[in-house]
Amino acid sequence: MTDVTEPNVETARPRRHVDAPLVSPAAGAGLLEVFRRRYLLKLLVRREISARYQGSFLGLLWSYINPLSQFFIYYVVMGVLFNLHKSVQNFAIHMFCGIIIVHFFTETFNAGTRSIVRNKGLVQKMAMPREMFPVASMLVSGYHVIPQLVIMVVACVLLGWTPTLVGVAALVTALVIIATLGVAMALLFSAANVFFRDVGNVAQILTNFVRFGVPMIYPYTLVQDRFGEFAQYYLLNPIAVAVLLFQQAFWVGTTDDPAHTEATHIPDYLWQYSGLAVVVGVILLVIGQLVFTRLENKIPERL
Repeated sequence: MTDVTEPNVETARPRRHVDAPLVSPAAGAGLLEVFRRRYLLKLLVRREISARYQGSFLGLLWSYINPLSQFFIYYVVMGVLFNLHKSVQNFAIHMFCGIIIVHFFTETFNAGTRSIVRNKGLVQKMAMPREMFPVASMLVSGYHVIPQLVIMVVACVLLGWTPTLVGVAALVTALVIIATLGVAMALLFSAANVFFRDVGNVAQILTNFVRFGVPMIYPYTLVQDRFGEFAQYYLLNPIAVAVLLFQQAFWVGTTDDPAHTEATHIPDYLWQYSGLAVVVGVILLVIGQLVFTRLENKIPERL
C-alpha cells in the first residue's frame, strides 16, 4: 500500500503578513459622510418630526401656528402701535419675510445645539457620524419652512405678486445662507453643550438678539437714516442679508411700484453682500467641523 499523506495546510496556503494600520470601529466622521448615508439621515429626520409631534392634537399645524402667532404679536406692537404699517407698504408681507428667515435660523440653532445631548442613546450605541444630528435639525427646520412659504406665496399672489428669476435666485440664496450658518453654529454649540450644559441657554439668549438685528420689524431705510455710511457694517450680518433677499423675492413685488421700492428699501450691492454672506457661512462651517472633529471623541464619555 502506498502512504498518502495529506498536504500540510500551512505549506499549501502560506501565510501572508500584512502591516495594516489600526482603524477605529466608529463610523467615518464629517459632513460628507453624513450625506453619503442619506438613508440614515432620512430616517433620523422622520424620527425627529414624529417625536416632535407625538401626542400632539394639532400635529403639523403647529408649524403654521407658531410663526403666525409671532406675526400677529409683532404686527400689533410694531405695525399698529408704532404705525409702521403706514410708512411701509404691505408691512405684513415685509415682516413675515423676516419671520420666516429668523424662525428658520433660530430653530436650527436651538434644536441643533441640543441635538447631541437629546440623542445621547444613539450617539453612544451606534457607529454613525455625529454631525448627522445637527444636520438633521436643520432639515427638520427646513421642513417647517415649507408651510410658511405656502402662506407667503398665497398672500403675495392675492396682492398681485408674480415670481421672477431674480426673486427665485434671492429666495434660494437666502435659504442657502441660513442653512449653512445654522449648521455651522449648531456644530459649534452642540459639541460645547456636551461639556457645558449652560451653552443651550446661551444659544437661546443669542437668538433673542437676532430678531432685532435684522430688518424684520423695521425697514432697512431706518438703519440708513440713523447710521448713514455706517449702515454698511449692518450688512455684514448674514442673517440681515438673508432677510433682505427674502424681501427682494416676495415683498418688493407686492408693492405698487416694485422698481421704486427696490431702489428705496433694498440696499445697493445686495448681491455682493450676499456672496460675502455665503463665504462667511462656509468659513464658519469649516471652523465648526474642525472644532467638532477635535471634540467628538470625548463626546460619548461626557454623555
